[in-house]
Amino acid sequence: MDILTSKADGILTIAFNRPERKNAITGAMYQTMADALVDADTDNAVRAIVFFGRPEIFTAGNDLEDFLKNAPVGGTADAARPVYQFMRALAGSSKPVIAAVSGAAIGIGTTMLLHCDMVYAADNAKFCMPFVQLGLCPEFASSVLFPAVAGYPRAAEKLLLGESFSAQEAFEMGMLSKVLPLDELQPYALRQAAKLVALPAASVRATKALMKQPKQAGIETAIGAEIELFSAMLRAPEAKEAFTAFFEKRKPDFSKFA
Repeated sequence: MDILTSKADGILTIAFNRPERKNAITGAMYQTMADALVDADTDNAVRAIVFFGRPEIFTAGNDLEDFLKNAPVGGTADAARPVYQFMRALAGSSKPVIAAVSGAAIGIGTTMLLHCDMVYAADNAKFCMPFVQLGLCPEFASSVLFPAVAGYPRAAEKLLLGESFSAQEAFEMGMLSKVLPLDELQPYALRQAAKLVALPAASVRATKALMKQPKQAGIETAIGAEIELFSAMLRAPEAKEAFTAFFEKRKPDFSKFA
């Protein structure tokens, strides 16, 4: 199974388990995670949700071959795609969501963390949102959430250049709750989830809802605007060059595009 899910002691765990492809996410994997989140939201036995990757990799982001076969086209049809189902379920979850990140979190692997409530990272974690490098634009409200977390200048550097950054830098920008040694990451995240399970569930849900309320409308607006622009840019020559270069294992040449 490329996604492992389990429920125990009030905690739903969702784990990427495709190490042979660096946990690159397919549509089927998105659908499994979306279904698990939707189910958890109405399951009173689930009181906290934890995402895990592997020690060496959280996720390399989208599986590009799978993604390009089912690329977004813009408009309302995209809402039915598994990736949008997953991200909307994550952004709208009433239960607290924890992510425990080790190794690289690339593209949507970083974007999704902006929608989690607590993010813990191992000291080997690396983050990257290389959308501009791929001839694309930010996704799923990262253009709103990341500047709000990191401040505009630092967010601009990471989003415009698309370069990777370390766990320590992510922590200093306010993106992470804590940085831990790799062997302490998973036990710590589960202990934090257990603390949430022991608290009054209604109070936890209400507090999360109150904290998210002021920005929720902006998130929905940003997601819609980003989807339309992302879809259009995906069909543009710059993205074609970026993806062709990726599959040909060469550096893309954007010099001929204005």
